[in-house]
Amino acid sequence: ALQLAVATYAAHVGGHVHYGDWLKVRMYSRTIAIIGGFLILASGAGELYRQKPRSRSLQSTGQVFLGIYLICQHSKEDRLAYLNHLLGGELALQLLFILYGLLALAFLSGYYVRAAAQVLAVLLPLAILLIDGNIGYWHDSRRVEFWNQMKLIGQNVGIFGAVVILATDG
Repeated sequence: ALQLAVATYAAHVGGHVHYGDWLKVRMYSRTIAIIGGFLILASGAGELYRQKPRSRSLQSTGQVFLGIYLICQHSKEDRLAYLNHLLGGELALQLLFILYGLLALAFLSGYYVRAAAQVLAVLLPLAILLIDGNIGYWHDSRRVEFWNQMKLIGQNVGIFGAVVILATDG
């Protein structure tokens, strides 16, 4: 997790990231969520036979990072991508973003984390397949490079893994 944070920081400070602000937010929010997933895993969450007690501070820090990721899903480009794929138009989009906000609030506050993770474990695969998986949309209309989009999809799969750990941890 620390290596990922340092590499991302070095790339940003070094001026090696030449993307629009909205794409930087997409990239960095997913990186933050992946770091949160590593922290959740390092906390001992999901281990059936724990040899040592779970680290609640690592888990709560990871949950905060997942909450930050959910908050950052509201760019203009994200809205357009969801509107192109979501039935119900603007009303359904607003309801989805309100749900993302409630899930972020649950992760940030530490209350109802398991229930929030279970809801997100259902929503996230759909978002990965329908929104991020539409490579033609992101490449053709938003000029996101193919391999960058593949990295974003891979990071979302890692985020899904962390959410599943939280959703099934007893």
